[in-house]
Amino acid sequence: MFRLLSSLLLVCSLVLPACAADRIFTTEELLAGFHKTVFGLEYRRWSWQPYLVKKYMSPVRFYVHNMSEIDRRPVLDKFIRQVQIKVHGLQSSIVQDPEQANFNIYVVDRPNYLQIVREHVYKKADAKAPGRCLVRVVSDKNGIKHSTAVVVSDEGEFIFRRCMVEEVLQGLGPMNDDDSLIHSVFNDHSRHNRFTTFDQMILNMLYDDRILPGMSTEDVDRVLPRVLQQVRNRMN
Repeated sequence: MFRLLSSLLLVCSLVLPACAADRIFTTEELLAGFHKTVFGLEYRRWSWQPYLVKKYMSPVRFYVHNMSEIDRRPVLDKFIRQVQIKVHGLQSSIVQDPEQANFNIYVVDRPNYLQIVREHVYKKADAKAPGRCLVRVVSDKNGIKHSTAVVVSDEGEFIFRRCMVEEVLQGLGPMNDDDSLIHSVFNDHSRHNRFTTFDQMILNMLYDDRILPGMSTEDVDRVLPRVLQQVRNRMN
């Protein structure tokens, strides 16, 4: 989740390019990136078994609830379709009925953020809403059952797009952030607001058929190098 940075951290982050040039990543970088994002949770109390794989095993059905003054649905729709194209093994669609959705995205203006989180994410009147935007994932050993993201629309284009990309991608399974991932949106100190090549590699590894929900780090390590090689071949 994209948190409000202190002035010092924000200044430090600005030395990084807004969109680092795509490059060839080493095997070690990508394997470490998978572990740092797929295992662990930014907010651990939110989900089942933080150190086991979480992913959708059934088709993802998105519904965008636009509650902001600006209609952000065209941007969300375009990004969701981009993810579908770029992540091999992920099946997704945008549905017209929210009752059919298993991934709900609420686009809100900041004054309504807390209310929407309480009503639609936690369904608790006194719930707290950490972060600048967030996603909650409900998962078990059979895979992700439901994701709910809240994206803030009215604090500038950079923050909107950053929140959109990070929360949608995290809602698909890689739920942890790590400050060392400078080429990723899964790092609250990076300045990316797009689906980077590095993150495409992570999602493509996660949605390979050999990676299953409930796998431990040891389970994953038995197959991940071979998965990565095939992902490289497919994306190059």
